[in-house]
Amino acid sequence: MNRIIAIIGPTATGKSALAIELALALNGEIVSADSRQVYRYMDIGTAKPSREDRAKVPHHLIDIINPDDTFTLATYQELAFQATADIQRRGKPALLVGGSGLYIRAVTGGLSIPKVAPDPELRRNLEDRAEHEGYESLYRELTKVDPQAAEKIDPRNVRRVIRALEVCITAGVPFSQLQKSSSRIPSITIGLTTTREDLYKRIDARVDRMVEEGLVDEVKDLLKRGYSPELPAMSSLGYKQVIAYIKGGTNLDEAVQRIKFDTHRFARNQYAWFRLKDEHIHWFDIGEKPSGSISSLISQFVSGAGNNLT
Repeated sequence: MNRIIAIIGPTATGKSALAIELALALNGEIVSADSRQVYRYMDIGTAKPSREDRAKVPHHLIDIINPDDTFTLATYQELAFQATADIQRRGKPALLVGGSGLYIRAVTGGLSIPKVAPDPELRRNLEDRAEHEGYESLYRELTKVDPQAAEKIDPRNVRRVIRALEVCITAGVPFSQLQKSSSRIPSITIGLTTTREDLYKRIDARVDRMVEEGLVDEVKDLLKRGYSPELPAMSSLGYKQVIAYIKGGTNLDEAVQRIKFDTHRFARNQYAWFRLKDEHIHWFDIGEKPSGSISSLISQFVSGAGNNLT
């Protein structure tokens, strides 16, 4: 079983539920490809699988670091390779599941990631520039030193712009030159989609559930533990908006509406990323209840009859 089953799609499309259903049917295990579920103490806002679901099916790369720990794409790739290899050695299929497209590509696409250690002082300087000069200033600099990288990065994604500049400055070569893809790993990628109207309704319902389940208390607990609101982990969707509410910058209703609006935009960006980066995705509309068709496709792949599906 040296193959990987990837399940991707925008937030709130039911990736986790499908993954658990497939893992139970195939006796497989799940490897998270979520850039926020790696953090401990951040459960509700990251929509981690429940304890019950994690008891049904083994999950990997969830709750592995603290919110103030540094976690890079290269680190994720290394841990994901280790997890999938361990699962496969035990004769089980590995299901790579999440909405972080770059994490998925790092594993299935054979992405060669520059192993350039973070430079805290350089990052602080670049973050200060972004705050005082605006993110456009950093992006313009990136377009000069590495236009290829700039073309693939959203200017508003300040953290990725900073990382690209950090690599360029530290390594002395363009970020895009170091981040190349080698051969793809045998895999099949299932994409879940739905209408935009339905997606927004699903997102809004999920946000309401998060608040009901105690998202505000979860954020307060993180702050009591001493985790700074300025940490990258605390800038995650849901957390930064609730922090603004706790600090008195907005009321709870406004914070909830902001989470919903920002998550709608995030989901649109996820769609754009997946459709731009990977033509190998098999898309299924969740409104058509496609689990039977998906199971049939994956059965072909697992049996070896679907080599042309990768």
